This record gives sequence, C-alpha cells and structure tokens, in this order.
Amino acid sequence: MFEVGHDIFKHGSNDVKSAHNSKGRMAVVLGFFCTLFVLFVVKTLFLGFAGSDENRARASGDWNVSRADIVDRNGTDILAKNIASCDVALVPSRLAEKNKERAAQLLHEVLPYKYSLADAVNLVQNTTRYKLLAKNLPDGQCKPLRAARIDGLDVKRVQMRKYPKHRLFSHVVGFVGEDGHGLEGAERIFDDYLDENIDPLRLSLDTRIQMAFYEQLSIAMQKYEAKGAMGLLMNSRTGEMLAMVSLPDFDPENRNLDPESNHLFKPLRGVFEMGSVFKIFNTAMAMENHINKKYVINKPYPILDRRGRVATRITDVATFRPKTPTMSVEEIMLHSCNVGSAQIALDLPDGTQEEFFHRLHLDEKLDLEFGKTEKPLMPRKWGPVERATVSFGHGISVTPMHLLLAVNAMTNGGIYIYPTLQKRSIGAVRGERVLDEEISAKLREIMFGVVEETSGRNARVPGFKIGGKTGTAEKYISGTNDKKRNQTAFVGIFPADAPQYILLVILDEPKGIKETWNLRTSAWNAVPTAGKIMSRILPLLFE
Repeated sequence: MFEVGHDIFKHGSNDVKSAHNSKGRMAVVLGFFCTLFVLFVVKTLFLGFAGSDENRARASGDWNVSRADIVDRNGTDILAKNIASCDVALVPSRLAEKNKERAAQLLHEVLPYKYSLADAVNLVQNTTRYKLLAKNLPDGQCKPLRAARIDGLDVKRVQMRKYPKHRLFSHVVGFVGEDGHGLEGAERIFDDYLDENIDPLRLSLDTRIQMAFYEQLSIAMQKYEAKGAMGLLMNSRTGEMLAMVSLPDFDPENRNLDPESNHLFKPLRGVFEMGSVFKIFNTAMAMENHINKKYVINKPYPILDRRGRVATRITDVATFRPKTPTMSVEEIMLHSCNVGSAQIALDLPDGTQEEFFHRLHLDEKLDLEFGKTEKPLMPRKWGPVERATVSFGHGISVTPMHLLLAVNAMTNGGIYIYPTLQKRSIGAVRGERVLDEEISAKLREIMFGVVEETSGRNARVPGFKIGGKTGTAEKYISGTNDKKRNQTAFVGIFPADAPQYILLVILDEPKGIKETWNLRTSAWNAVPTAGKIMSRILPLLFE
C-alpha cells in the first residue's frame, strides 16, 4: 500500500544526494502542514470555549441563540424570544477618507429617520471619537451595513429580547436587563434555565385565558372608572396558575413609557382589606368549634371593650334586608351578614382566629416559586373589636395571592397547596391538610348558594355550577375609613361540587354608575366582571 511520506523515501532516487535533498524538502513541507494543523486546532478550541455568538456566527454563518424562548402552556404562543440585532458604531481613527462618502450614504439609507444625508456627511467628516450610532438595530437593517465591510463602521452582532404579547404578560414574564439576564418575573426566576438551555421554558399560563382576563378587567376599569384591577386563575388541584393579570401594567420593551408604579405586581406585592370574603374563614371556624345556634341580626350590634363600654357598633350595608330576625351560621355567610359574623367571632374560643390564620399562612410572607409576597397586616391586639371586624374582613390586610390560596384550601377538600408557573400532571392534590373535608364540602354548598340566590347571581353561567363569595371593603386612608372609596372582590370556584379551578377578581375604587343605580359594592361590579370572564373561559377549560 502506498503511504504518503513513507513511500516517497522508499521509492525515491538511488542518488544519495538527491535522496538527501528530497528528505529535507519533505521535512519542510511536513512541518508547514503540522503548523497549520496546530493553528486550526487552537482556533477551533477558541471558538468552542471562548468565542462569542458573534465569532461563531462569522465562522459558521449560523446565529446561536443565547437565551431560551418562553412559551405558554400550549407551546403555541411565544411570550419572550431572542432575535438577531446589531449595535452600530463609528470609529473615526479607522475610517479612511476614501470611505467616508460611502459610509455617509449607507448610514442615511439604513437610518433615514435618524440621519439626513447632510447629517450623515457631517457625522463622518467631523466626528473624532468613538460614537455609538444605533443600538439593537433589527437584523434586516444590519445586513447592508455588514455587507459593505467598511473599516471604521463597526457592526456588532447582538441579541435583543422581544416580548410578542407586550403588555399581556408583562408582570408575570418580566424582562431582562442590558446584560440579557432576567430582572423581573419568570425571566428572573428561571434565569439559569433560560441561559443554559435551548428548549423553550413552558409556563402554566394559557394565552387564551390570560387574554379573557385582560380584556374584561380593562373594560371593567373603564366602565366603573376604577383605579386598578386584578385577576387570578389557578387549578385547584395542581396549583398551576393559568392567568395572572394586574392593571395598570407596562410594556416590557418600552418600560420608560409607563410610571414606575405600574411595575408593581399587586397580587403579590399589594396588601388589601378583602371584606366579606373573610366570612368563609369565619364560618369554617364556627363549624370547627361546633357553633350551630341562631343569632339575632336585625339591629346594629354593640361591641364592648374590656371595661364594658361600647367601643363600636357593627352594622350591615343599607341594602341588607333580612327576611327573618335570626340566622344560622350558614345563613349568615349566605346573606353576608356583618352583625351575625361579629357575634360568631366573639363566640369563638380565645386565640382561635390567630391559630386559624396561621394555619392558612395568612400571617406571614409567602416564598413562592415565582416570587415573595408582602407580609399581611394583622391586628396588633385581638380584643373584642378586632375579633369582630376581622370576621368580615376589616382590620386585616392580605395580598390577593394569600386570599386565593387560603380560599382554595377551604374549598378543594381542605388541602393547602402552593402555586406554580410550571405545568404539572393531574393527580392527587399534594399539600398540607388544614381543614376537615366535611367542612370544606359544607362551605362549597354555601358558596354555590351565594351565586344562585344572593350577591353572586351576576356570576352565573348557564350550564355550569359555580360557587363564590363577594367582598367589599372601605379603603383605610389617613387613619380613617373612606366611605366613598371601596375595593371590591369576588372569589369563584367551579365546578362548585368538586372544584377544579379557583378565580379571584378585584377592582380598586370602582365608582357607581347609572346602570348600577350608583351602587358600588362587589355585587354590582366585581361579580358581573367575573361572570363575563367565566363565560369566556369555561368552554376553553372544559373543551
């Protein structure tokens, strides 16, 4: 077999001198090729281990994405994506005189909105220091600049993070900083995964569901002239978040266009009095302590302080019209009676409320997979007034996420589960038991009655069994309750007899309008808003 190098010498000239010269020449050639091979190996290793995306792109003609996409649960909608772009800079020390006219013409053609031809000529002729001309220029505009190969007109290939859904997922998905690393939302929480993987990060959120929340909350804000609105939807069994909306919001690609306050994700970072939704907890405590008597509820109820003096009087809203002078524990929740709720709370053993709220993590910050919540504001003392007012959600402030998780535990069979932004398989509920299953079933029956018979009627959707509870709280401002400013809430569960989903809708300072006879409690704004959302999403959830 003929072997390169070896057989040249074997079959070479018989002349010794010729053979000697041949060996010398071959040694030189061999050395040259060995040197080239070593250089090739070194360059390859450099590109593989130390090269940037730009170097690799130049070497191979390909563009390597440095950060994974973020997609919704269906994998069909892109929520965040890196796209090719470039930074363009002028380096006068390297720009030859003969190339200046060409460079000016090219800058004008590519950036006509920024440089007229006269401006471009003046720029290349008079600039003496390095100057950044454009940042994150779309790849289509970068191509003619790269193709021109003008030394001194630097075109650095970079990647730009884009958010195709813009405001729709702004709080949840978040955004990245100048270095490409996440600063808020899923971009921050899953930063390592996004940097180290090619496969998209698939969230539990559903774009179709999110859109329904976003549209109806936006409409409600305008209709009721509300300051803000929030909406959450969670799978009751797996803890998967399917929708998370907080308005007002911001554009993650143009964050400076919106006030900094819009960046606050209020479902986690805002604490609010939630009003009569807390009657769910009050009723659960009554059932745990076997309170089953009837209470007189047809007059303001005086709360006495420790000295026996009247500290305050508990009343109900003006529209409350009891059909009977007494009500059971279940009826008090069904008709959302403040007077009855206060009497139940005062009949509870000392320390019951504090222990129950601690069991539901309502007295502590939550360190969730997708961020930490604010710490709820509990009463400083638990005297008769505090015990009474807390029973109907006044004098205690929690985040919407605290409320959602606590009510879910009350209604899903008694299991407290933590939420997630990642898809989970359907199976047994995993969490900690906080309530007896039988009590949970009784609460669901009452909540079904609220939607069918009382304040939640405007949340009904034909063909679906929905349970819920309304809540209206006067806002506490400058040390006093402002009777003209409310926050309204509605929490809904469906199907009511075996919940698969839990929904929370909150409106901040809605106003009464002609359509609602100028009434502004939850039944007139948060409830119909939730009803419209559910009419949109229920066919999608149970398709």
